[in-house]
Amino acid sequence: MKRFHLISLGCPKNLVDSECLYGQLSLSGWTSVSTPEEADVLIVNTCGFIQPAVEESIEEILQLAAFKEVDPQKKVVVVGCLVQRYGRLLLEQLPEVDLFVGTEGVLVISGLLDTVYRDEQPERLVIPDRFLMDAAVPRQLSTPFFRAWLKVAEGCNNCCSYCLIPAIRGPLRSRDVHDLVKEALHLEQGGVRELSLVAQDLTAYGLDRDGSSRLIQLLEALLAGTNIAWIRLLYLYPSGVSEALLEVIASEPRIVPYLDIPLQHVSDSVLRAMNRRYGRRDINQLLARLRAVVPGAALRTTVMVGFPGETEKDFAELIEFLRLARFNHLGAFAYANEEGCAAEGLAGQVDEETKQQRLDAVLSVQAEISADIQQRAVGSIETVLVEGVSRETDLLLEGRTRYQAPEIDGCVLINDGEASPGDFVQVEITEAHVYDLVGRIVP
Repeated sequence: MKRFHLISLGCPKNLVDSECLYGQLSLSGWTSVSTPEEADVLIVNTCGFIQPAVEESIEEILQLAAFKEVDPQKKVVVVGCLVQRYGRLLLEQLPEVDLFVGTEGVLVISGLLDTVYRDEQPERLVIPDRFLMDAAVPRQLSTPFFRAWLKVAEGCNNCCSYCLIPAIRGPLRSRDVHDLVKEALHLEQGGVRELSLVAQDLTAYGLDRDGSSRLIQLLEALLAGTNIAWIRLLYLYPSGVSEALLEVIASEPRIVPYLDIPLQHVSDSVLRAMNRRYGRRDINQLLARLRAVVPGAALRTTVMVGFPGETEKDFAELIEFLRLARFNHLGAFAYANEEGCAAEGLAGQVDEETKQQRLDAVLSVQAEISADIQQRAVGSIETVLVEGVSRETDLLLEGRTRYQAPEIDGCVLINDGEASPGDFVQVEITEAHVYDLVGRIVP
């Protein structure tokens, strides 16, 4: 029996890759085991997007390598973005690793692991050609059976000055609409009730095929071809959110009223330096249109502080905007120079202490906004998708409303009533915390 243990790091798109690795290996006679001690081959699917992710990946690799010290027969294999980004630099720095494979290794992973297992792998570094998954690729879900991610495209053409994704993942490559419906239908047949569409930029889906976005066409095909109850959209580029897309979201109850639109900043000068294709006026118009067409929608965004050239005035503008915009959910992080990015050489680098102060200020403002928005939900009755027993205590159940994305936002803690994972239940919200809600199941 050939046994492997796989750890997946990074974003949901990376998780889909890991699920395809699971599927391919299982089909080829490999058996997944839950602990490193049981495994013959230890695999980590890495993230290399920003420095903290690189450090997390290195730490995980070294932890797996410690099992190899105890049992030298074990093999350590590193795949994914870290390998694609650093390539041969890793060979000397991580001698404990038996094999490095780039981001496109799904179709060749089983053969590579076989050769490593037999001590016959001629090269420690393999960077396969670009690959775009389709519905025929075996996939084994690592999420609960009732929810899944659907990766609709690979790569990105936006070329933001702080981002390495185009260099790591390559240019935009969109999957075929019919192929995506086929995969979604297969997921539905396996019990999936919530499908989250992901790409580096969902609004760019299809641009590489005929020059126009096919996101609306994809949504219509998914609605017609499946009965999946909740379809969720993540990572919408601001200037790509059209009036037609908003109208589809507003008119289709199965598309949850939740939009993840990473803005990064609102200062025109900072946005230009980031190479983002919009400004403050465009953002204001977008939010006004969105709230008019899809009233009550939950909005999530991401902002970056301390970008080179960000002045106190720019930061004050960002804080003022956040207070006015009142996002339901917000992710924030401090800019860090990444080797190979255009922003690395920009003037006006902000010191680390100032970055941290600005990050703390953003998070503090958002905590106030979130607490107020959450409190307004008390007394309402919401449809909740039950995840299972709470991560905090087995005395509570845990679930999510349409306004909470899996593994990203807060949750609903259920303190009264019975339900099983994957059930949709009606919950009366009785209490609100800063990010989570509390309620009881009602008939």
